[in-house]
Amino acid sequence: MAALTHEHSVPVYAMMARLGIEPGGGRLSLRYATAFQRCEACPSRQACREWLDRAPAAVNFAPRFCMNADVLFELQCDQPGPRRVEC
Repeated sequence: MAALTHEHSVPVYAMMARLGIEPGGGRLSLRYATAFQRCEACPSRQACREWLDRAPAAVNFAPRFCMNADVLFELQCDQPGPRRVEC
């Protein structure tokens, strides 16, 4: 899974940071790989970059246009510690 090393070129990592998700969580999972693949193929990359430029440092949910909104919500719910959203 060498592609996961391109953290700064793929917006999903910035989105994970905004949502309080630890990228990889110490392990590679199918959900992380799915999020990465969806982000790489996303037709909304420009809208995502613009959203990331304007959004606050911490948010509770991914934007509606995000192809990974479902996966990111699941990853948020799996994070250890206090949660920002009700799962």
